[in-house]
Amino acid sequence: MRLLSLRLQASTASALVVGALGCAPLMLGCASEAILSTDHLPVRRVVVYRNGVAYFERGGKVDGDQVRFKMKETEVGDFLATLAVMEKGGSSVRAAAFPLDRSEPDVADPPPDEAGHVAPAVKRDPPTPQEEADAADRKKGLRTVVLSLDGKQHDLQVGYVAESPVWRPSYRLVVHADGTADLQAWGIVQNVSGEDWKGVHLSLVAGAPLAFQTDLGTSLIPTRPTVTDQGEVVAAIPRGETSLLQSPPPPAPAAAPSAAARDEDAKEEDKQMALGGLGFGAGRAAPQKSAGGPAPRQKKGRGSATVPAEDPAPVYAPPPPPPSPVVPSGPRDLRSLAAVAAQGGSTRYDLPNEVTVPDKSATMVMLLSRPVPGEAIFLYSPDGGVGDSDSHPFRVARFSNNSGGVLERGPIAVFEDGSFLGQGVVDPLPSGATATVPFALERSIAVDVTRKWDELGERVAKIENGDLTVERDDVRLTTYRVRNGGEKAAKVLIKHARQNGARLVNAPKSTEDNVGTGSALVPSTVSPQSTVELVVDERTPSRRKVDWFTPLAATALKALLADPKLDGATAAKINSGWAIRGEIAEKIDTLSKVTASERGLLESVEETRRNLHAIEKNKVAAALRATLTQRLSETSTKIDVLTKQKVEIESKLAELRVRFKEALRDVHYVSPPLPQST
Repeated sequence: MRLLSLRLQASTASALVVGALGCAPLMLGCASEAILSTDHLPVRRVVVYRNGVAYFERGGKVDGDQVRFKMKETEVGDFLATLAVMEKGGSSVRAAAFPLDRSEPDVADPPPDEAGHVAPAVKRDPPTPQEEADAADRKKGLRTVVLSLDGKQHDLQVGYVAESPVWRPSYRLVVHADGTADLQAWGIVQNVSGEDWKGVHLSLVAGAPLAFQTDLGTSLIPTRPTVTDQGEVVAAIPRGETSLLQSPPPPAPAAAPSAAARDEDAKEEDKQMALGGLGFGAGRAAPQKSAGGPAPRQKKGRGSATVPAEDPAPVYAPPPPPPSPVVPSGPRDLRSLAAVAAQGGSTRYDLPNEVTVPDKSATMVMLLSRPVPGEAIFLYSPDGGVGDSDSHPFRVARFSNNSGGVLERGPIAVFEDGSFLGQGVVDPLPSGATATVPFALERSIAVDVTRKWDELGERVAKIENGDLTVERDDVRLTTYRVRNGGEKAAKVLIKHARQNGARLVNAPKSTEDNVGTGSALVPSTVSPQSTVELVVDERTPSRRKVDWFTPLAATALKALLADPKLDGATAAKINSGWAIRGEIAEKIDTLSKVTASERGLLESVEETRRNLHAIEKNKVAAALRATLTQRLSETSTKIDVLTKQKVEIESKLAELRVRFKEALRDVHYVSPPLPQST
């Protein structure tokens, strides 16, 4: 599919205003009355926001003693709440008056008194032309706000906020094979104010400041408290609001380029255009060779006669190369683009020249056009609304925003090699961020996923009050197998859903861990007809208190003592306690052996006693009884020795345990937080 040229003409007007779209009844509406109008001050500036309001600034010289603003009744509150009046040389505005909607009954003839006399009716002056006009406007739902002046000549500027459709962005991205792309941003502005914006300074703000509706033009008499005998004047205590000390303001943004700097940029761009374009268009085609053969030769004969040369053999020239594809072109005059400024957390696009936006129409203006880092690659990101996206990646356009401001959410059209690739949607993109916009599903690349879980590692998390806390990792290993069945190498990004609180371990190079979105983009390059495996290792720490004498504690403590970052004083205390722990472990092992030996001897004694009881009345077994009695005596002696040894070991163990606790009582250690990815 060939791409139609979007090249702008050199004139400023065509560079700024592409054209007016007709009034769409369903989208724009065709109001019969202007939202706000005045005959004295024309519109000079319009700033359109993304929250349904616009700031209007009117200006001009006034010779009379008042300025009358006619507006819809629904706009009176916004006008009064945001009205700002400025005059060169000082303010001379006395008041802003507007009529209240408090209708009065018609005056009828007064009734007769008790004597039957009728008082004469009160005569009223006939209405003035202005009063008649105001009455006609009230029937149409219009109100008039009058600014009273001091009667001298004035140079006024009046600003206010009124409802207006949000401006909408639209983007074009031309991707090149060298890892760059050309980005164009357009803004669509709709004028449904009821009057033409003629020669206004237009600004578009990528932000939504707080703006609310008010009804300041409506009379309101609140209910007042009643004073009783008990003096109950106030029924409730009003609540206030407290603002804490704020952080220092950020540094002021860089100033917009001066007119001289823009002229230099324009000259440089003109020079580039003369050499072959700004980079959007293809280079100039090489001159074509003629398809015909050489011109016939002539021989001079004797005299003045000429002899025609012999016809040469026919020469067949190769067919001419196909014409270069037509691709979008950037504007020739960079001064026609909007100045981008970041203010108060929002981005503002100020068009450098005046524009005209007719009433009941929409106008499309170019905001920026510049080269950006960009490419067309693949993204595996399963989406429940797109069939087979759990097995195949999307084809995506990926570019970085180096405009210096925020790009609002809007549609984007992607082109490459003179062909239309597809459309996507750009989410709000801050300056310096990178967008990845899907526009097609690629079935020549397949992806399958497997997962397994494990528990690994042990490290000291905390030592406090003699208690030991050990931390282990719950491991989730996710393996992505990417198969490329195409004929070209493919760069594939795997969008991996991150576990809450987990960290990436040994992440592949150039992995983008997007903590805010809870995902990670893992890159991979897959050769034609080959398969690549990517393993994403995520580990979530889990803590538990353990006994100092368990194998888990021993492994964790050895790793801690081997850490060169451990504080020397803390290491000395832990080593001292570790030596005592070794003695305790040795005594516990000895005690276990003694206890086992004692248990064996006790069992032998019990068995010998049973045997003696069995032969105690047998006179023939006197010698056997003597042997068993001797054995019982010897075993009892051994048990007494072991019992004494056991008591000594237990006493020593009690001492060592106290010393161990005292050695570790003052140890306070907390492991530093682990990085989110390693």
